[in-house]
Amino acid sequence: MVTHLVTKTPVERGVEVEVRKRSLAKALNSERDLVRKYGRDMANALRTRLGVLENAPNLAAVPTGKPVRRHLLKANRAGQFAVDLVHPYRLVFKPNHTPVPRRPDGGIDTERVTAVTIIDVADYH
Repeated sequence: MVTHLVTKTPVERGVEVEVRKRSLAKALNSERDLVRKYGRDMANALRTRLGVLENAPNLAAVPTGKPVRRHLLKANRAGQFAVDLVHPYRLVFKPNHTPVPRRPDGGIDTERVTAVTIIDVADYH
């Protein structure tokens, strides 16, 4: 199930963010629930990273350097991306496009990714 985290007006030009898990969406939409579930530091990091995603025109505009560090995942998480939160946790998401935009070499074309689905907050190491 995909739950909308935010509703954007047609005038806004940021990445559209949806959340797969209902419990995570509930926490992300309530300051009290977010702090209760993740603690103050993680809640601050989550809000900041979501703001970066929502204000970027596409996924390519999300920084790959610290502190955000957008990076493509491999192995059993191939096709997913993550951004750093409070170490060792990451906000994990995937492009929300059918089909996923691809470059000629087969990689994901992050300049054309304008919608993502949040999968999880995880320590996948």
